[in-house]
Amino acid sequence: MSAVTETVSVKKAGAGKLRLRWPHYLLIASGLLVLLSLVRVIDDADPVTSSGTVSAALRLAVPIFLAGLGGLWSERSGVINIGLEGMMILGTWTGAWAGYQWGPWIGVLAGIIGGALGGLLHAIATVSFGVDHIVSGVAINILGLGLTQFLAGLIFDTGEAKALGGGPRQSPPVDPIATLTLPVLSGGTIGGWESPDWLGSLEGRHWFLLSDIAGILRGLTSDMSLLTLVALLLVPLSFLILWRTPFGLRIRSCGEDPYAAESLGVQVYRMKYAAVIISGAFSGLAGAFLVTVAAPLYQDGQTNGRGFIGLAAMIFGNWRPGGLAAGSLLFGYTDAMNVRGGGQAVHALLLFVAILLIGVAVWQGIRANRLRSQVVTDLGRREVRNAYLGAVLSLVSAAGLLVWFQLSEIVPGELVSFTPHLTTLLVLALASQRLRMPAANGLRYRRGEAR
Repeated sequence: MSAVTETVSVKKAGAGKLRLRWPHYLLIASGLLVLLSLVRVIDDADPVTSSGTVSAALRLAVPIFLAGLGGLWSERSGVINIGLEGMMILGTWTGAWAGYQWGPWIGVLAGIIGGALGGLLHAIATVSFGVDHIVSGVAINILGLGLTQFLAGLIFDTGEAKALGGGPRQSPPVDPIATLTLPVLSGGTIGGWESPDWLGSLEGRHWFLLSDIAGILRGLTSDMSLLTLVALLLVPLSFLILWRTPFGLRIRSCGEDPYAAESLGVQVYRMKYAAVIISGAFSGLAGAFLVTVAAPLYQDGQTNGRGFIGLAAMIFGNWRPGGLAAGSLLFGYTDAMNVRGGGQAVHALLLFVAILLIGVAVWQGIRANRLRSQVVTDLGRREVRNAYLGAVLSLVSAAGLLVWFQLSEIVPGELVSFTPHLTTLLVLALASQRLRMPAANGLRYRRGEAR
């Protein structure tokens, strides 16, 4: 059978796929919330949807999301950026250095500039000199770590900074950024009047679904940092710029086919430089968030691999802001389970994941049966076999988790601390089949070399 016939057959097999839109995503989110509430009731694990867990998850997700957003901008222009961690580290140091002297918002601005300088260095190496993107990113990670350690010992361990509490591995304290609480729903003060905490009262009753919704809303509307609010607004802003403006179209065209973009008059070098510098600025903002919101000072090793997790969240989100935000919240939530709930909360998640895997197995089985009746080529048969294999593996994994859930009452602490990293691996493994990176991502570009 010819390759053309095979291609047509595969396209016909995929023609009936449902394209998910916002109503579908809302329906899926509602179903997951109902399932999470059911798991909470069965295992009596109140921290699963408590306001404290939600607030911690948001706080832990924001730096991951900002770093991933930086990776999104860079890779949409065709430049792989695994130097996000190093740019975050530069943002933490510069943010703390300016923040303890002139206030947290100046620190945020300095963190953005520090990360942007790292992005500029990456752009010079990869775009101008054609250095391998991975090599340049690794070098920036090493440079960021070594440079900030040297500068911390040079500046924070002497003079006024040392007198204020600085040292060779940390900065003086930085004033925190102000927080917001929505009055009436989550308490707060209106004109000197203390409003009741309606959501807190409803959450404390531990009712099925209603208390879970109240806990989530209370976590999102109480003591939210202004910088967190700014970070959340960057999701629609990045989408609008990259997908709804000529500037964003030019950047994305450089990541798909820079030579075609060049033939249409796009300044490819300029677009790549702009995207990579913006990428560094977002990473620096993530570092500044760590020293002004997550913790009130710079500490050596503070980023703790969040730049790499942000890169994983970007891949999980298929190089789009909405998916990136969802992936970041997932990683932040599992990390919050480690911080707030411990072994009991993670034990409840065993049942949650087992039920999800059963759902995945059913979906894979239905998909395999539908494909089986449509494809007639070897490639199509291989896809059917993979779908059946995925269904079997999902069922086996679900059975193992259910047995673990029944035979234990709490997850050991060693596994609890590993939960965020395990989630990263599992999510990337499950999402790998539907990913599509920019076509020219990581490729060397030279003006006028189109063939």
